Amino acid sequence: MKNCMIVFGLMMAVAIPAFAQEDTPAPPPPACQSDEYRAFDFWLGAWDVYSTDHSLAGSNSITAEENGCMLLEKWTSAQGATGQSYNFYDPGMQKFRQIWVSAGAVIDYAGGLNDDGQMVLEGSINYHNGQTAPFRGTWTLQENGMVLQYFQQYDSENDQWNDWFTGLYERQAE
Repeated sequence: MKNCMIVFGLMMAVAIPAFAQEDTPAPPPPACQSDEYRAFDFWLGAWDVYSTDHSLAGSNSITAEENGCMLLEKWTSAQGATGQSYNFYDPGMQKFRQIWVSAGAVIDYAGGLNDDGQMVLEGSINYHNGQTAPFRGTWTLQENGMVLQYFQQYDSENDQWNDWFTGLYERQAE
């Protein structure tokens, strides 16, 4: 009886790996690696942000999170105000999306790269007092590696888009 157990144990050790190997599917490709997920990677990094008058507006840190499926933005203005955003390709919408939260205001917009390579997102800004307005943002990678960020809010009373914020992102020294 003791010999039968040893033989049986050896047979199982040989049979299981061969069976498991045939039925094991190939691992899926890494998530979020296709071009649409990488469209905003030019914004990754630690940045000093300057306003149009060349004064320091604040600093911004953009990191890849969730295995590269999301960019996390952490903003601090020169006056100490903060804000954060989640930036990700939404496969259901087939658009890049950003949700920004700062001091009770929320910006939720979506879009993608235009023909000029600019990331353009459109949606709405919702203020803590209940006011809401159409909103859009454009990020443009400059030849020198800086990023130009340009925000506009729609004024329905005057039927025009007004500048909301313009910032020039310069990489911080490492």
